[in-house]
Amino acid sequence: MEFFDNPVIPGFSPDPSICRVGEDYYVATSSFEYVPGVPLWHSKDLVHWRLIGHALDRSSQLSLPDTAPASCGVYAPTLRHHYGLFWMITTVVAGAGTVLVTAEDPAGPWSEPVPVGIPGIDPDLAWDDEGNCWCVFSHDGIRAVRIEPRTGELLGEPVEMWSGSGLQYPEGPHLYRIGDWWYLLLSEGGTERGHAMSVARARTLPGPFEPHPDNPVLSHRSTGHPVQNTGHGDLVQAHDGTWWMVLLGTRPRGDTPGFHGMGRETFLVPVRWEDEWPLPGPLELRAHAPALAPHPWPAEPDRDDFDGPALAPCWVSPRHRGPDAVRLDERPGHLVLHARADGMEQPGALFVGRRQRDADCVARTRVDIGEGGRGGIAVRLDEAHHYQVEAEDGMVRAVARIGPLRRTVAERAVPAGPVTLRIDVTTTDVLPPTVTVRPAGPGTPAPSGLRVGGPDTLRLGYETGDGHVEILAELDGRYLTTEVAGGFTGRVVGMYATRGAPAFDWFELRPARPEPA
Repeated sequence: MEFFDNPVIPGFSPDPSICRVGEDYYVATSSFEYVPGVPLWHSKDLVHWRLIGHALDRSSQLSLPDTAPASCGVYAPTLRHHYGLFWMITTVVAGAGTVLVTAEDPAGPWSEPVPVGIPGIDPDLAWDDEGNCWCVFSHDGIRAVRIEPRTGELLGEPVEMWSGSGLQYPEGPHLYRIGDWWYLLLSEGGTERGHAMSVARARTLPGPFEPHPDNPVLSHRSTGHPVQNTGHGDLVQAHDGTWWMVLLGTRPRGDTPGFHGMGRETFLVPVRWEDEWPLPGPLELRAHAPALAPHPWPAEPDRDDFDGPALAPCWVSPRHRGPDAVRLDERPGHLVLHARADGMEQPGALFVGRRQRDADCVARTRVDIGEGGRGGIAVRLDEAHHYQVEAEDGMVRAVARIGPLRRTVAERAVPAGPVTLRIDVTTTDVLPPTVTVRPAGPGTPAPSGLRVGGPDTLRLGYETGDGHVEILAELDGRYLTTEVAGGFTGRVVGMYATRGAPAFDWFELRPARPEPA
C-alpha cells in the first residue's frame, strides 16, 4: 500500500479549487496581496504537485494599489474545465471585484479579465445540461445567478440557495451535477478553529436544497487533531473512479491557542459515498495514497542562482513589482532590487520572496549592498509583522517589526563587500548539528534556545569567511503567525531593498532536519 504525506501543497496555499482533464489534475489557490496572482499547480497522481504558473501574472490582469491592506487582493478562486477551455473566476478585494479569465493551457497565457457584476466573494462556476452557466457566490448567505461567462453579463437576478446549517460565514460554495443530484458544498463557521464543511443536494436548480442530516460532514473543531481550521474543500473524481477532496487546513504548534506560521495549506482526503451523499475524510498527516500511478515531479529547487531570463514562478511580491524595480539583466547572475520605499512598513516597499514550506528550514542569501544601498533577507507575514537581517554601510543588523513597534535588536560591523545573511527557523530548542555558532561580539550571550510558548524560534544572523554563523538575535515565532497578526496569509521568506539597488548573487531556502525534542 502506497502512502503520502499531508499537506500535499505545503506552505501558504489556501482555498484550493481542483479540476481534472483526462489524467491530469490542476489546482488553483488564493494569493491575497501577492503577485503574480492565483498560483496554478499540476499533478498526475493527486499527491505530487508542481507549480506551473499563475492565472493573473501581468499588471493588466491584476493591479493592487500600494495602500491596499494586507490580506486584501485575490480571494478564493474556482478552477474549471468546460468547452475545451480552463475557466478561473475569483474576487479581487480592494481591486477589480469579481473577474473571470480563460486559457487553453493552464500554464498560460490567460486572457484579460472579464468583470462579473456580482457582490460578495468566493464565486463558483457550474454548467447545467441546457448549457446554462451558474455562478454561485457568498453574499449575505449563498446565492446563485445565471451568467454569460464570455462577457460576464448576469442573466437574471441572484437567488438565494442553501446557506449551511446556521453557523457564521457560509462561504466557499461549490456546485456539482453528479448523477441525478445537484450537490452544494460549502464552508461555514469561519476559517479559524471553528471551520467546518457542510453539504446539501437538490434535484433541480436553484433548489430547494435538502441538507445532509449530520452536517457538518467534516470539521476538526474542538479536537486535538494536529490539523485544524479544516474547510473550503473542492471535489474531484479521479480517472480510476475514486473520489477525493482538496481542502485547506493549518498545523498549529506551541502553547495555547496554538500558532501557525506557514498559513493555511492544501490537504487531500478521500471521499466515500453513502446514500448518495459525499462524505469526506478522514484527514491524516500520513494517509493511503490514491491508487493512481505515482508521478513525483522533480523537487522544487532549494537554491536560485538567478541565471535565467526571468524569475521562477515561486517568487512573489506584495501588490506589484515593475520590471524596472526587479532586474535580472542589470548584473549577470544577480537579482538587482531597486528600492521604492525606505522601510518594509512603507507603501510600495520592494520584497521578493517565496513561501515557507517546511517547519524547520534555513534561508540564506549573498548580497552586495553597493554604495549607499540597504537591504537584506526577511521573513514576512505583513507590513506590521516581519523579521529582517539587514546590511548597510558596513553593518549587519537584526530588526524586528511587531505591530506598531520596530526595533533594531542587535548589530555588528562586518568587512566591506558582499555578505551572506541567514535566518534559521527551528521548532526545537537545539540548533542543527551542521551549524556552528558563536556569540555576536564580546559580552553577547550564546544562543539560549528560546522557544517560550511559540511555534518556533527564528535565529537571525550572518556567516563569516571562516564558515561560522554569527547569531545576532533569537526571536519568538509566534509574532509571525495569524493568531497574533490576523489576516489570511502565511510566512513568505525572501529579499528586500529599502535604499539603493542591492544585488543578490543567490538565494537558498532549504528544509532543516530538527533535532529530537
